[in-house]
Amino acid sequence: MLTLRVVKIGGNELDHPAWVTACARALATGGPTVIVHGGGRAVSELSRRLSLPVEKRDGMRVTTAQVAEAVEMVLSGPVNRLLVAALRAAGLDAIGLSGADGGLLTATQMGGGLGYVGEITRVRTALIESLLLAGLTPVIAPVTPDPAGSAVALNVNADSAAAVVAAALRATELLFISDVPGVMAGGVPQPAIATPEIERLIADGVAADGMAAKLRAAARALAGGAQTVRIGDLRMLTDPAAGTRLVAAPASPAVPVRPAVPAVLSRTA
Repeated sequence: MLTLRVVKIGGNELDHPAWVTACARALATGGPTVIVHGGGRAVSELSRRLSLPVEKRDGMRVTTAQVAEAVEMVLSGPVNRLLVAALRAAGLDAIGLSGADGGLLTATQMGGGLGYVGEITRVRTALIESLLLAGLTPVIAPVTPDPAGSAVALNVNADSAAAVVAAALRATELLFISDVPGVMAGGVPQPAIATPEIERLIADGVAADGMAAKLRAAARALAGGAQTVRIGDLRMLTDPAAGTRLVAAPASPAVPVRPAVPAVLSRTA
């Protein structure tokens, strides 16, 4: 099993060239890494230019067929290329991929009126591991083929995609990187949060929208097999104490402990 980290890079920060350069340089100092990126701001800007609706529910984009085309165009195109170019300039042998490439990610369409939004059911871990063993750094755009066979790609929330990839790879660490130092409560970044507290924080309004999606994804990653998860800014790439660490609740000694089994993913070739 490879010792590696999965890093999710938020889409809003990708509009700032200096931030992208600093991120790439920091990533170049670490070990084997898989990167999953968003691009929400760029998708919203293109959607507005095309007079398409921009709507989110609980941090998830409502995705019509036309919006799905915009998502794929942006994430698999300029956003992915931007990151690959920055990483290569920093010395990493980065390779850009979408979830559709090589059957990397398989997803089913979610319900709830979200449209062409996917939930990952399988990760082709052998493909990712082979790229890492070859010294490559995969940079993954979270779009997947529609299992119904249509030409419209499914839009997968980048936080959710990173969590499932990290769980499938049994990653040493999953980092959700953005421009905030961690999960904030009362204006103060929290050093650690136990996963049973997540829904209370969301209900109390401490975590909303994108942060709510990150926290839920973090809990899913821990339950699925990722060893550690942190949420914060670029300092996490060089400081193991930076950010907010998510902690799974300890099992009660009065209840027999059963091995955790990922509910929605499988390790496949």
